[in-house]
Amino acid sequence: MSLYTSLVSRAIFPLHERLKGHNSARLLRQMEKSQWWDRNRLDQWRLERLRRFLSAVGRNVPYYWRIFDEVGFSVQSLNSLHDLAQLPLLSKKEIRENTEAFKADNAPALSRFNTGGSTGEPLIFYLDKERVSHDVAAKWRATRWWDVDIGDPEIVFWGSPIELGAQDRIKAMRDRLLRTKLLPAFEMSPASMDGFLSEIRRIRPKMLFGYPSALSLIASHAQQSGELMDDAGIEVAFVTSECLYDDQRQRIERVFGCRVANGYGGRDSGFIAHQCPYGGMHITAEDIIVETIDGEGRPASPGQPGEVVVTHLATGAFPFIRYRTGDIAVLDDGDCPCGRGLPMIKDIHGRATDFIIAADGTVMHGLALIYVIRDLPGVEIFKIIQESLEYTRILLVATKAFDKADIRTIRDGVQARLGAGVRVDVERVDHIAREASGKFRHVISKVDTEAVYAGSSVKKGVIGHA
Repeated sequence: MSLYTSLVSRAIFPLHERLKGHNSARLLRQMEKSQWWDRNRLDQWRLERLRRFLSAVGRNVPYYWRIFDEVGFSVQSLNSLHDLAQLPLLSKKEIRENTEAFKADNAPALSRFNTGGSTGEPLIFYLDKERVSHDVAAKWRATRWWDVDIGDPEIVFWGSPIELGAQDRIKAMRDRLLRTKLLPAFEMSPASMDGFLSEIRRIRPKMLFGYPSALSLIASHAQQSGELMDDAGIEVAFVTSECLYDDQRQRIERVFGCRVANGYGGRDSGFIAHQCPYGGMHITAEDIIVETIDGEGRPASPGQPGEVVVTHLATGAFPFIRYRTGDIAVLDDGDCPCGRGLPMIKDIHGRATDFIIAADGTVMHGLALIYVIRDLPGVEIFKIIQESLEYTRILLVATKAFDKADIRTIRDGVQARLGAGVRVDVERVDHIAREASGKFRHVISKVDTEAVYAGSSVKKGVIGHA
């Protein structure tokens, strides 16, 4: 660690956090101890914290006064973390319809936040400084796992209008002190990517941070331009907010000569999990209880994919309790060679809308269709949109190297997976826009899964890779 990085991580950034009313540095010290606890000790500590959290929520949050009364819930009935299932699941719909009732009567100053809305209407919610402090500490800890720290040079490629629109002179000065550079990854033109590569050369960051699709596209552009970037000093690329595919990881590692660390979370759900250098996707278990459920809302079977449901224990001012994220993942009951006692996620499949339903009702991961397209010569970027069970369209940006005959290859491959009677249109376009949040989604299904299940003999719960 350089002398300047040490000064930033031990003095400047902790002071910055204290001035904002955050206790992130103290929480980091606690988390760096608790990550080494064994599972039994950690779970017992979490259970006690869950009891305190729910007791406070039951006293102070109007929405949960009613819910606890309706289901006859008592904190005294909590004998294990699994007993949290006595409470109902929480969706975005309930929060939208009861926003004011989710605010604790004794809540301190709350800040308004919203999700990016990449899958529909953005969710408006509120956080206090305690919740923000916990998320900052969790991210800080995960950064240190990779032998880098706040204060090391960093370039952030981000496309969210929330961050890009919030830059002012004070934030710019802070970023210079912390040696972090924010670059807009919303529009990825050849000219802008040339500029990105020049900035990487100039700054020589130890860390990159951004969407996997953005970093992968920049890496591809470097390859096509003959730019050798593996000597630019990058040690790790942190990726988040999208599903990380194997080919993206390999391309980023190869072109930039660095390791790739996958992160998982959201503005609403918090900093859920992060990958360590040994490959384990560790849950921020001190703050977040993660469940996975099947299509009926029951616990997913061990080793099987299910929807991720989170309870964030630092949200007493605006509770997220058994909150449905819409993401699909598989929990891991094993141990990581790193020795941390934190539970893990084995696999993150993406959002529920990243899954495709075949005409016969089989539910499959979007990768089943992505594999058909992504390795064809000349394909630069694409988006698969399932409009209905009977119709899927594909937007495709391709170079002159793309063979028109491969349009038939794409149609045949997609129909082989979705059904011979499914109409498949392939449209070549000059540009595919990112979502309003700045993310890029390769697959979007507009099929209402639950409506299909209710109206036919669909094979519910058949989720897998084709």
